[in-house]
Amino acid sequence: MVTIFLFLNFLLMLVVPIGVGWFIARRLQMRWTLFAVGMGGFVLSQVFHIPFNWLALQRWELLPTDVSVTANLLLLSIFLGLSAGVFEEVTRWAIYRFGIEDARTWGKGLMYGAGWGDIEAILLGAIGLLNFSILLGMRQGFFQGMIPAGQADLVMLQIEMMFGLPWYMALLGAMERVFAICLHLSLSVMVLQLFLRQNRLWLLAAILWHATVNATAVFTIRYATPLIGEHQAALLTEAVIAIFAFISLGIIFRLRTPEPQPAPIEPLPPPPPAPLLGGEVSAEMLEKSKYS
Repeated sequence: MVTIFLFLNFLLMLVVPIGVGWFIARRLQMRWTLFAVGMGGFVLSQVFHIPFNWLALQRWELLPTDVSVTANLLLLSIFLGLSAGVFEEVTRWAIYRFGIEDARTWGKGLMYGAGWGDIEAILLGAIGLLNFSILLGMRQGFFQGMIPAGQADLVMLQIEMMFGLPWYMALLGAMERVFAICLHLSLSVMVLQLFLRQNRLWLLAAILWHATVNATAVFTIRYATPLIGEHQAALLTEAVIAIFAFISLGIIFRLRTPEPQPAPIEPLPPPPPAPLLGGEVSAEMLEKSKYS
């Protein structure tokens, strides 16, 4: 049964994001170009975000590595949250400012945010589905030639960990992506307020909201795992993220504004009556009119 749920999990991570984009595009009559821009924006933000985290944590070792100390774990969580918030929200703002200057309505902000959150889910779902398919094949005796020399025990451990999950854990990935999409929709609408209300504090608010959600998730999963076990810690973390997702939905609808309607087309004035021809109409004139 867990195999079916795992397959469904990765499939939902691919299908649900497209469904969200389709719903917004159809319901609010939004163009898919904004969705594509949002997808590109997320990828662009990670071009800078991922190397920065590697430099800070691995190369420069700016933070303590012993996360068994609560203070160290808290510091790491705040750092990871802020780095995600700064790189993603500043990139989101820059694209609003220099790339999609006409995207200044609530619906356009949602479509932009949907692309941003959906590409993350799609990439994770595609990678997860590929990994799932390979490990399932190895479990059935296929793809044995793909196992590197001396790595058979490690591969078997990965197979055991994946397919040994309780069935109720198998769908957590798709559930988390739904919560993350809610977050990105709210962040996109929040950054949009900077342009609608001419107030830069909205960008700061988006960075802090993003950082709060990420930092809380990192802290919860790492702090709770040694206390209550890996599976229970994952469930607890998803419950916390679900609370943030519902708050994000509240932010989205609190900032909702009506979409501007096109100006009505004024009807053309009726044509003036045709002037009447003066004089009498002769038989000769009628005969000539047949050829005019």
